[in-house]
Amino acid sequence: MSDTPAKKTGDTPKGASRKQLGFFGRILQFFREVIAELKKVVTPTRKQLVNYTLVVLGFILVMMLLVVVLDLVFGKLVGFVFGGTPLWPLW
Repeated sequence: MSDTPAKKTGDTPKGASRKQLGFFGRILQFFREVIAELKKVVTPTRKQLVNYTLVVLGFILVMMLLVVVLDLVFGKLVGFVFGGTPLWPLW
């Protein structure tokens, strides 16, 4: 009994059975593969696009609020520790 798995007829590595492509052949193959992948792309409907846009804008607003709050808090802490300014009021 052998320890290696049985090979199927199509188990050769991708480039092993093909002849080596030249520089321009590889470029053409790249563009063919890009076009093939672009054909698989599904464009969203208008409703989906509006929904995705609103979700992204909402996320950006939440992140902006988080950054502003953290900036105020850390700015006040740094001012208190190094500058002797009071912690309250925040402005």
